[in-house]
Amino acid sequence: MPRIKAPVVQPPSLRRGDAVAITAPSSALRDDDSLKRGITVLESWGLKVQPHQLDARHWGYLSGTDQQRRADLDQRPTPPLLACARGGWGAARLLEQSWSWSAGWLLGFSDITALLCSRLAQGVGGGVHGPLVTTLADEPDWSQQRLQELLFDRMAPDLNGETWVGGKAQGPLLTANLTVASHLLGSSHLPDMRGMILVIEDVGEAPYRLDRMLTHWRLAGSLQGLAGLGLGRFSGCEDSNLSASAEETFSLEQVLKERTVDLGIPVISGLPVGHGPGGNAALPVGVPACLDANRGILSLDLPDQR
Repeated sequence: MPRIKAPVVQPPSLRRGDAVAITAPSSALRDDDSLKRGITVLESWGLKVQPHQLDARHWGYLSGTDQQRRADLDQRPTPPLLACARGGWGAARLLEQSWSWSAGWLLGFSDITALLCSRLAQGVGGGVHGPLVTTLADEPDWSQQRLQELLFDRMAPDLNGETWVGGKAQGPLLTANLTVASHLLGSSHLPDMRGMILVIEDVGEAPYRLDRMLTHWRLAGSLQGLAGLGLGRFSGCEDSNLSASAEETFSLEQVLKERTVDLGIPVISGLPVGHGPGGNAALPVGVPACLDANRGILSLDLPDQR
């Protein structure tokens, strides 16, 4: 399994007038209005969004054939920012063929986790786990401002969470959707996470499925070597089996705690990262980070490389 060298080199900060290519590596677009509103936000930052016809492109439930979707990401010259339109499913299909990633910013989350992880496994910086174009306009002001400052000024305020296991850890950061990253285990597209700080989030997964995935990570030894662990938002992940008694099920918190607090590493929960209301704090992958679980804080070390 590839081992990244931290810190990975990040691309230059964005500047007003830089080009943005909207890409659709996953599911077909459904809501053209949300895409347009997200583009409006990017343009308000002074970025020039390239023309596209992604909202009219479909191949079954995917936003185009594998070749079309891969071409979105493999543009030459590579624009300063590739902003992913939506998640869903399909990005991992693009990794079946060998691929050398080009430098530049890649923005997205959810299914885009597959691409963020693959880039990092190759030692390519510039991946940002953050809002999709179709979710950007609905992000609260603080989240939009955080993303803008991260891309333009290399600034990102600390994130606060709840301490589950105290301690302090430092290492390169990887933020991922748990389900998507779980399906990369055993492949060359998930970097060796020894010494890393991992932040995970998910949506719509019942506690027993989260239990199953986290157990898979434990059996693979992928959690035991982490420097620290952060838990983002697990939206819609409570047990929906109303007929089950309290003795017949586990709550979301019970599962997450039982599968993580015995790892011997600092753990914090409740980070404002991932699906659901409240804001999806943008986090660059591969950058040096500090998880101070004694204070419940995740901070980034973002040297100016403009």
